[in-house]
Amino acid sequence: MMNRHTPPHILTLIVVAGMSALSMNVFLPSLPGMARYFGVDYAVMQLSVSGYLAVSAVLQLLIGPITDRLGRRQVLLWVLAVFVLATIGTLAATTAEAFLAARMLQAAVATGMVISRATVRDLYPGDQAASMIGYVTMGMALVPMIGPILGGFLDEYIGWQANFALLLIVGAGTFALIWADMGETSPPGGIGFRQQLSTYPVLLRSQRFWGYALAAACSSGQFFAYLGGAPFVGEQVFHLSSSEVGYFFALPALGYGIGNFLSGRYAARVGMDRMILGGTIVTFVATGFLLLSELAGLEHPVLFFGSICIASMGSGMTLPSSNSGLMSVRPELAGTASGLGGTMMIGGGAGLSAIAGLLLQPGSGALPLVVIMWLTTVAALGSILWVLRRNSSVGLG
Repeated sequence: MMNRHTPPHILTLIVVAGMSALSMNVFLPSLPGMARYFGVDYAVMQLSVSGYLAVSAVLQLLIGPITDRLGRRQVLLWVLAVFVLATIGTLAATTAEAFLAARMLQAAVATGMVISRATVRDLYPGDQAASMIGYVTMGMALVPMIGPILGGFLDEYIGWQANFALLLIVGAGTFALIWADMGETSPPGGIGFRQQLSTYPVLLRSQRFWGYALAAACSSGQFFAYLGGAPFVGEQVFHLSSSEVGYFFALPALGYGIGNFLSGRYAARVGMDRMILGGTIVTFVATGFLLLSELAGLEHPVLFFGSICIASMGSGMTLPSSNSGLMSVRPELAGTASGLGGTMMIGGGAGLSAIAGLLLQPGSGALPLVVIMWLTTVAALGSILWVLRRNSSVGLG
């Protein structure tokens, strides 16, 4: 019988993180068709992405202190229970409003990202945690590689509801796995919830926290903007079917998985800061190339999604180290720091996703989306250069 204090297997943490990713992207190829099904504009149905991200941001702000106070295991079980009930709601919805309401409740599962990162940080220190987070997210990347392909296939041959039936099955299975395998890595207790919230100003006054958090937020921001706009670009610009969009969606996930592998393999050796710098440079170059191609009138799905694949590889190199870095500022508040950093990442992503949905209109092409993505990568590179300069000036580099 599982010991409630036995650390979870690494595969369990991969499943937890993967469940969050699957909920985010499996239905993306269905978005244009779902808008037609409910009789609403694409921008309305796109709220299932941007609104989901916004709710996730708020929840991640709270979930860190809650898990630091109550423990990782029982909070994660409640999160998955809410997700399963919300998924039933999406399947029962007959209007866009009812669907979106249930979809917002599904956002509870996004906190699994925070909990899995905090659990790794409970078990491993510093650079080693960055390496392990890289391996967790590398394995997790298999889910978004397969998810859109499977989602596109289900949408084309069964209907969009099949994607949410899949989420229901996987969500229930993940709940059972956590119940059976995941012991507690952060025993309940410690300081109170209100006291933990009072530590946010301490984190926000730290230049190290800001540097790592902004690098993570901007690196992930370009990907969230892509999530909000790529289904539209695939259908309206490149005239792809749902299943074809699903196949092309696998390319960025492949790139992200390669970046996670590089992070897991080399982060402990080269250090967090150098890994973040290398990842942001890769993303900056890839999105810059795509922007120049768009300005030159060169549009092709392989060029577009291939460039995003390379940019996502840079994000995969950046995010594990930046997340480990922001949690290392106050190790005893790893969950709180992870939640605050997650809020910055997801909240910024929600805004960028919504902006992409609004700017992409018939005839606009992919250029608005590409510009948004490039600007966020510029900000990510500037953030890590700033923190490296500050560290060097005080002898921490």
